[in-house]
Amino acid sequence: MDDPAGLRLRARGLLFDLDGVLVDSTAAVIEVWTRYAERHFLDPEVVLPQVHGRPAVETIAALTPHVDFAEESRLLEDAEVALAEAAVALPGAARVLAALPPGAWTVATSGTRRLATTRLRAAGLPVPDGLVAADDVARGKPDPEPYALAAERLGVAPGEAVVVEDTPAGITAGLAAGAAVLAVATTFPPEALTAARAVLDSLAGLEAAVEPDGAVLLRA
Repeated sequence: MDDPAGLRLRARGLLFDLDGVLVDSTAAVIEVWTRYAERHFLDPEVVLPQVHGRPAVETIAALTPHVDFAEESRLLEDAEVALAEAAVALPGAARVLAALPPGAWTVATSGTRRLATTRLRAAGLPVPDGLVAADDVARGKPDPEPYALAAERLGVAPGEAVVVEDTPAGITAGLAAGAAVLAVATTFPPEALTAARAVLDSLAGLEAAVEPDGAVLLRA
């Protein structure tokens, strides 16, 4: 892992995770998954660390394999969408996105498209073309499929992209896709994110500029 001070990375495309990177949805996630845990007589303190960075249906399958996965996922999505208006942009997110041309970045999220677009709009952030949601892939993070598809939709090779993540599962997915990965320590402590190229406190510590050839230069 590099020291973020003096970091310089060039990319043809930026692939952002959503929750914990661009948008703060922590309160909603805690409330909805605590209700889920209580509904199924599980300890919320055991459930909550398992929900970050992967599709809800995979968490449901791991924790409550006896339930109807589709119905349980629908209940969770409806509950999260109902709370999505409280989502806010994380520090630096709006500034970094504003510095990028629309076709230079997109989002790859473990949430559904409905939830992702609702949270982005509530936070005052643009909904990018090429957004990849759980609805779009057969296998979610830590599988590389979400980031490989996001790069494809931007028209860049994964090796020309930089992934920005906040979870170990997301970092694994980005690296497996062949991208460089930056992490932000908004959800997990830095020591859990050391597989990334560098770990920043948040996007507030990241500068993005478009170079004459269209590449994006990232500096910390």
